[in-house]
Amino acid sequence: MAKATPFLMFQGGKAEAALTFYAEHVPDSRIGTLEKFGADGPGPEGTVLRGYATIAGQAVMAHDSFVTHGFDFTPSWSFFLECADEAEFDRLFETLSQDGGVLMPPDNYGWSRRFAWVSDRFGISWQLNLK
Repeated sequence: MAKATPFLMFQGGKAEAALTFYAEHVPDSRIGTLEKFGADGPGPEGTVLRGYATIAGQAVMAHDSFVTHGFDFTPSWSFFLECADEAEFDRLFETLSQDGGVLMPPDNYGWSRRFAWVSDRFGISWQLNLK
């Protein structure tokens, strides 16, 4: 049976740092295993060939591309986080937007009490929602 798993392809050897950041700051997140390129490559030694993690309860894979691509992450794909309370919302907004960007600042846009959309320092987008 086929199984779909979100796959995050990082450039510049950022996969392990990103997964570590998420495991430390996003509830229900952890790194499972990291398979790294060895001395024989083809990627730079120590970068992530295959990373298996859980981010906010969602299984994901990550990879450090050794090929430079003319594309990167786009906000059209994002993690949608339902925050437990206002304190969690505020903490995640501050943590995830730091050294990233704010696509939609926290506000009541009509579909929830509070919503924000940010891009983190690794280029991954997050929609934060407080029902």
